[in-house]
Amino acid sequence: MAAQDPKLISGNANKSLADAIGKRMSMHRGMQVGLVDARVERFNDGEIFVEVFENVRGEDMFIIQSTSKPANDNLMELLIMADALRRSSAARITAVIPYFGYARQDRRTKARTPISAKMVSNMIVAGGIERVLTMDLHAAQIQGFFDIPVDNLYASPIFALDILHQFGGDMSDVMVVSPDVGGVARARELATRIGAPLSIVDKRREKAGEVAGMTVIGDVTGKKCIIVDDICDTAGTLCKAAEVLMEAGATEVHSYITHGVMSGPAVERVTNSVMKSLVITDTIEATEPVENCANIRVVPTAPMFAQSILNIWNGTSVSSLFDTASLVPIYEGLYPKGMWGR
Repeated sequence: MAAQDPKLISGNANKSLADAIGKRMSMHRGMQVGLVDARVERFNDGEIFVEVFENVRGEDMFIIQSTSKPANDNLMELLIMADALRRSSAARITAVIPYFGYARQDRRTKARTPISAKMVSNMIVAGGIERVLTMDLHAAQIQGFFDIPVDNLYASPIFALDILHQFGGDMSDVMVVSPDVGGVARARELATRIGAPLSIVDKRREKAGEVAGMTVIGDVTGKKCIIVDDICDTAGTLCKAAEVLMEAGATEVHSYITHGVMSGPAVERVTNSVMKSLVITDTIEATEPVENCANIRVVPTAPMFAQSILNIWNGTSVSSLFDTASLVPIYEGLYPKGMWGR
């Protein structure tokens, strides 16, 4: 057992998730775990200022901060909070980054372009952060960009519980679909968990952000298709994939996406699409249009993050949470335990 209790501090990116994580940790431990009292403010010119009002000397600190929109502001908040804690003699600083921005820039796609994900990882390490906890990195190899331990959680175990709950455990007419060839491993993992077959939508791009054409690989006739991916940004590709699947004979289309970036016309597109539902997690705080959209549903990640933080603090396995048997008890309030045979 660690000498000090874990302490949480949050930036402005996703306060509701930070509060939920604290409440879940309180339930798990049987004692109150709240957020450290601090202020994260801006001067008139936009400079970020952080002041921590509690003693954190020798404490095991966890900064909860997604680097979502506005990505640069939230990233700077994370780095400045880390600096404040380091200069206040915190024993260890772990960054809990539910959504890791810049993850899509993990390689050079053409000449004279940056690898921004590597640059951001360097900044995080230089800021005094000693460990990173995140969820569904766009590319798993980003873990290798850091010279500190990185725990990459997966949303697929949560999605599997939700799918089995929503479809009553009957997977006979369900098919998991990867929206592109690059996401096959993610889709296959979910398909294996729920015991469903796998299909792929192969897309061709003429230029970034525009899809020239799509082809369905696999027979989706008479199937309830579940598209699974890590990021939904403008939702253009997602809605187009749903249309292609319906044209190929699918009876209905649902989507399970980890990070609901939902920028620009995304909500309007989802509202008007043939998709029956879009399920996202709360790694990015939902905007009012997202909350009010009838066919968008948000599933919580706080139970998984709370247990992961406790496991890191205790020095026990984080990867154990990928097993259904370990995950079911902490999600029992949402998904009744008796339903899961897998």
